[in-house]
Amino acid sequence: MSQSLLARAFRLGEISVKNYLSQIERDYLAYEPNVHAFLPELHRFDRLQKEAEELLEQYPDPQTRPYLFGVLVGVKDIFHADGFTTQAGSRLPADELQSKQAESVTRLKKAGALIMGKTVTTEFAYFTPGPTRNPHNPEHTPGGSSSGSAAAVGAGMSPLAVGTQTIGSIIRPASFCGVLGMKPTFDRVSRNGVIPLSTSLDHIGFFAENLDLALHTARALYNDWDEPTIPMKKPTLGIPDGKYLDHVSKEGQAHFERICNLLGDSYQIRHISIMDDFQATRNRHDLIMSAEVARVHSVWFKKYESLYSPKFSELI
Repeated sequence: MSQSLLARAFRLGEISVKNYLSQIERDYLAYEPNVHAFLPELHRFDRLQKEAEELLEQYPDPQTRPYLFGVLVGVKDIFHADGFTTQAGSRLPADELQSKQAESVTRLKKAGALIMGKTVTTEFAYFTPGPTRNPHNPEHTPGGSSSGSAAAVGAGMSPLAVGTQTIGSIIRPASFCGVLGMKPTFDRVSRNGVIPLSTSLDHIGFFAENLDLALHTARALYNDWDEPTIPMKKPTLGIPDGKYLDHVSKEGQAHFERICNLLGDSYQIRHISIMDDFQATRNRHDLIMSAEVARVHSVWFKKYESLYSPKFSELI
C-alpha cells in the first residue's frame, strides 16, 4: 500500500500507526546498516511508539486527524528540531549550532507527521559527503547535499523527508535515488530555523514517495498554498534548448529526451532557447554563494578553522 493510502487509513483508523511502526522498524534494521541515511539515535522506535500514542490521544476522532497523520518524515541535519541535536554534517561543537525548531518542522508536526530522525547531510549542505550510500546500488553515490533524505525515501525507510537546495541538492539526489524531489520557489517554504549555506540562494524542499503525498506535504509547508485546479487544456511545459543543455552528457541528454516524449501526452511541449549566458550566470551564482558562506561562517570559522574540511575552508 502506498504511503498516501496509508495516511488516509491512519486518519480513518483503519490501520494502526503503532503496528505500522513495527513494520518500519524491521525495514530500517534491514536497510539502514548499508544505506546510512540517518544519524544514529538510541531507542528511535521506542520514541516513535510513544509519540504515536500521544498523537492518537491528541486526535481520538478520525474525522479531525490532519493530512499527514502518522506519516514518517526524515529531517536533514541542518534543520533544527526539538529533541534532536543539529550537527550539520560538521565537526564543530554541537552547542555552537543549536537554535529554535525550524518552522517547516513545526508545520509538519502540526499536520500530524512523526519525525523519523535526522538524516545525513554533506558538511553544512555543501560538498564533503557523509557515509550515505545509494539505496539501489551501494557502490554509487546518493547525490548531495540532501543525501540522507533522498536515500531514506528511496530505501522505503521514510516516505517523506525534508531537504534544501542551493545549487542542485534536492533535484540531484532525488534523481540519483529515484524519488520525487520538490524544490519550491525561493521563500515559498520558510527558511527559519535552518542553518543557511547561502541566504540568497537556499531553498527549502522535500522528497516524497509519490505525488499524492507531495501534494499533502506542500499543503502543510507552503506559505501561500492554493488548492490546485484541473486545467481546461493541456498546460505548456517549456524545454530549454541551447547552451544550458550543452552541459549534459550524451547519456543524460538521451534520457531527458525520452522523458520529454513521455510527457507529451499530458503537456503541450514547447522548446525555448534560453540562458545563452549560462556560464556567466553560473559564475555569478558561485560568487554570491561564496560571499554569503563566508559571512554566515565568519564567527565559527575564526574559532574552529581546524574543524572545517579543506573543501569548505577553501570556499570560505
